Amino acid sequence: MSASKWDQRKADSAFLFTMEHPIPAYLVALVVGDLQSAEVGPRTRVWTEPCLLQAAKQEYDNVIEEFLSVGEKLFGPYVWGRYDVLFMPPSFPFGGMENPCLTFVTPCLLAGDRSLADVIVHEICHSWFGNLVTNATWGDFWLNEGFTMYAQRRVCRELYGEAYTCLEAATGKALLRQHMDNTGEDHPLNKLRVKIEPGVDPDDTYNDTPYEKGFCFVSYLAHLAGDQSRFDAFLKAYVDKFKFRSVLAEDVLEFYLEYFPDLKEKNVHKIEGLDFDSWLNVPGWPPYVPDLSAGQELMKPAELLAEMWVNHNPDLESICKTDIKPWKTYQTVYFLDKILEKSPLPDGHIKKLEECYSHIIESNNAELKLRWAQIVAKNQHKPGFQHIRNFLKSQGKQMYTLPVYRALWNGSEETKTLALEVFAATSKQLHFNVRNYISRPFLKRDTKAETSEFILGNTDDSFKHLSGESSSHLSCILQIIEFMFGVYL
Repeated sequence: MSASKWDQRKADSAFLFTMEHPIPAYLVALVVGDLQSAEVGPRTRVWTEPCLLQAAKQEYDNVIEEFLSVGEKLFGPYVWGRYDVLFMPPSFPFGGMENPCLTFVTPCLLAGDRSLADVIVHEICHSWFGNLVTNATWGDFWLNEGFTMYAQRRVCRELYGEAYTCLEAATGKALLRQHMDNTGEDHPLNKLRVKIEPGVDPDDTYNDTPYEKGFCFVSYLAHLAGDQSRFDAFLKAYVDKFKFRSVLAEDVLEFYLEYFPDLKEKNVHKIEGLDFDSWLNVPGWPPYVPDLSAGQELMKPAELLAEMWVNHNPDLESICKTDIKPWKTYQTVYFLDKILEKSPLPDGHIKKLEECYSHIIESNNAELKLRWAQIVAKNQHKPGFQHIRNFLKSQGKQMYTLPVYRALWNGSEETKTLALEVFAATSKQLHFNVRNYISRPFLKRDTKAETSEFILGNTDDSFKHLSGESSSHLSCILQIIEFMFGVYL
C-alpha cells in the first residue's frame, strides 16, 4: 500500500498500514496479489508477481538510489522514507503512478537491458512535485506534470548531460506535435488550465499537453530567471513553502513573482503573447519552447539518416551500412519519429528498413515497439501487421495503445480491419478507460446516418447488402457494442 509503514498481525492475518504524512486522496492505493520482493537499494525494493522478480531486480539493482540522491540535491529532502516500485500486470493503463512509498509501474519498463530504467526518474520527481505539492484541482493538472517533466529533465541533465536531455526533450516535443495535430491546436484540452465542467471527463486531461506544454511553461519561467542556480533555488523554496499543501496556478505564479522581485518589477507576467494568463488559458502550441540545440550532436545524425530513407532513389545498401545499434534509446526513438513524420515511404523502402534494423523490431524496448507499430500502420506494411498484433496484445498502456489504434484507424480499409480484429480479441483485457477511448472512433464511424439503420434495425437484412470486407467490419463492431453495453443486436 502507499504507506510508510506496514505490518502483518499474525493472530488474524490482518495487515496494518500507516502513512505518517498527509496525502491527497488520489494517492491512496492498495494492491492485492501473489507478490514477492527483492532489495535493489538501501531504501528500495521491487515488488512483482513471482515470474517477473528476477527481471525486475536485474533491471533496477543499484540504479534507483542514484536517481533519489540527485533529486534530493536539487529539490530538497526525500521525506517519504522508502521508495519501492511495484510492477503491475500488463493491462495497467499508465506508465507509472506515483503513489507515495510505492510507485506502481507498467511492466513495459522491463526491457531487459536497462534502456528504459531512467523512465522511473519521472515518478521519483513526483515525490516533490505532485505528492509533496499538489494541484488543488484537475484543471491545473499541468502543475503536477509540467513541473515533474522539468524536474525529470533537470535530474537527467545532472546524470547524463545536456545533449542527452535535449534529445529526450525533442522526442517529447514530437509527441506534443502529434497530439495537437490529432486534436487540433484550438481544442479546449490544449490549454494548460482546463475548465472541468459538465461533459468534460477529468481523465481526458491525461494527454501530452499538461506534460510537454507544461514543461515549456516551467522552462520559460527558468529562462526568465536567467541563471540556472537561481531557478534551482526557487524550486527548492517552492517545495518548502507549499509542502503538504494543494495549490492553484495563481499561488505558484504569485510566489514566483515574490521570489524574483526584479522580474515582477519588469512585468514579465504581462509580456504580450507570453503573459501568464495566455499561457494558462489560450489553447495551442506553447509560445516558448526551450532551446534544444545542445542535442544536435545526437539529433543531426538521426535526421540525416531519416532524410536518406525518404529519397526516391537512395543507395539503400550504403545507407544500411550506418550502424545504429550503439545508439541510445532516445536517439533511435528520434530517428523513428522522423521516419514516421515522413511516412509513407517510397515503395520498397519499409521492407528494406525492416531488414536493416531487425534489432529494432526484435527489441523488448516498448518505446521502439510503439514507433515501429505506428510506422507499419502508416505505411500499410502488411508483413508487419503481426508486430502490431503482438504489441497490442502484450500491453495496455494508454499512451502506447491509443496512438497505434489511431494510426490504424486513419489508414486504409485493411488497417481498419486489423484494428477491429485486434480490439475484438483484446478488449476484455484492457482497462475500461482505455477500452472506452479506443471504442469511440469505431462507434462514431459506424453510427453515422448511412450506417445507423443496420445498427438499430434488422441486422440480418443489413448484412445482405454488405461486401465481405464490410461484413467483417460489422461483425467486429457488433462484438464490441455487445461487450461494451451488454446489448446483443
